[in-house]
Amino acid sequence: MQLTVWTYEGPPHVGAMRVATGMTGVHYVLHAPQGDTYADLLFTMIERRDHRPPVTYTTFKERDLGSDTAELFSRAARDAYDRFRPEAMLVGSSCTAELIQDDPGGLMSALNLPIPVVALELPAYQRKENWGAAETFYQLVRGLIGRNDGQTPVGSPAGERPRANILGATALGFRHRDDVAEITRLLGQLGIEVNVAAPLGASPHDLQRIPQADVNIPLYPEVAGTLTRWLKREWKMPQTETIPYGVNATREFVQEVAEICGVDPAPVLDAMPTRLPWWSRSVDSNYLTGKRVFVFGDGTHAIAAARVAQEEMGFEVVGLGTYAREFGREVRAAAQAYGVEALISDDYLEVEAQIAELQPELVLGTQMERHIAKRLGIGCAVISAPVHVQDFPARYSPVMGFEGANVLFDTFVHPLVMGLEEHLLGMFREDFEFHDDARPSHHGPGARVEAPEPAPQPAPDAAVPEKQLETAGAEAGDTATLDAPTDAPTWTPDAEQELKKIPFFVRGKVKRNTERFAQARGDREITVETLYDAKAHYSA
Repeated sequence: MQLTVWTYEGPPHVGAMRVATGMTGVHYVLHAPQGDTYADLLFTMIERRDHRPPVTYTTFKERDLGSDTAELFSRAARDAYDRFRPEAMLVGSSCTAELIQDDPGGLMSALNLPIPVVALELPAYQRKENWGAAETFYQLVRGLIGRNDGQTPVGSPAGERPRANILGATALGFRHRDDVAEITRLLGQLGIEVNVAAPLGASPHDLQRIPQADVNIPLYPEVAGTLTRWLKREWKMPQTETIPYGVNATREFVQEVAEICGVDPAPVLDAMPTRLPWWSRSVDSNYLTGKRVFVFGDGTHAIAAARVAQEEMGFEVVGLGTYAREFGREVRAAAQAYGVEALISDDYLEVEAQIAELQPELVLGTQMERHIAKRLGIGCAVISAPVHVQDFPARYSPVMGFEGANVLFDTFVHPLVMGLEEHLLGMFREDFEFHDDARPSHHGPGARVEAPEPAPQPAPDAAVPEKQLETAGAEAGDTATLDAPTDAPTWTPDAEQELKKIPFFVRGKVKRNTERFAQARGDREITVETLYDAKAHYSA
């Protein structure tokens, strides 16, 4: 066991909570001590849900350990059923309660409730959050639909539109809400009806309709992979393999799902409503081409983000990794294609060490990597869970599908562009409009705050040595006013025209430096030659 400040994943019962909280009509009875109720805050504070998760904790205390904790669990489960009247219940133990070895499944059987009850066996000391969510989703669906008896119809009814299941989205998922909406819209454009989207937004009754679809779409294999593989074996239901993340992968996804459902993908592919390809071509290539990027996250998002970075943005992937050991094989294979060695680790200090060693120009990672990149002074964009409150925007912001590709363009490029803007802010720091005490221009009119008076600077002496002139010029160039000195040399018309060719944001500084240079040489007139001599002097 390793003590840590941060962790990429919680214990598996948090994964079960993500499934239960995302659904309707499901209640989760968790045998847990009082302190484990912290998990509620993940949903109300980070995801900003307007109601508590549908979870009842037994909240046993230290003094309860000397009495009958099993009776405490049975009473809590009975009270929860009487109060919430769910369609189905999940029962299990937290990592702490696992040690006292009560049997929640057996205790629930003894209650003989008139609803389906699924007992979860989630080994808290061997597995983690995503595995817990996948196992919970699989056990819940399997408990509700059972094995294929050969009598239950599979697929959409004859003569009706083809149907698809979108599987894997949960509460507390990275952009899951908007991804499901975007893929639902995309399928609608193909003429495919969404049969069930689960667990997020589904009820136990909805899960019983899962076999009535022509294809399963495991949008997040971390959660849906176990279930869709079982549906493929047991119910002979096909599934897609492509994650529609980025333009290229979305096009492949459209072709794959269209082929399975027997529809024509051409109208959707011809329209391809995304701005990413044109925007990528239109941005100054200095921002994008060859930028060295380090990618880290859960398996699905890390692999997909690396592909977009390399194929669609023109970046160079110099590092790729995941904290999800269950996806180590897939991430290693992807990393090999980029000629790098995959980092499979849930130790954020190890991730930080590799970022510091590689010195990428951009990090695509989790909130952990955002903190790491900030300390190292590297631009970063968040592309994966674990999530933060910032990952649940009020606006529509998917990362999958064609609209998701637009969001990815902004997400990947803005950290690089913002670096340029910070550079410009430094150059404008002494400007009358942008100095540190100026009011923000978008706050409307108000009392004018003047720029601070620059410190008086002695006039450069023509006789001073060259080294002194260079030092004085460098220091005074940052504080001089826009007004030229009264004894300033005059500019010839040709020199003024040449000065206007210089970008506006550095023109003032160039003008001041040139006049200072001319005064130091005793020139009374600034010509084009003087301008370039000054440039050569200050660039040396």
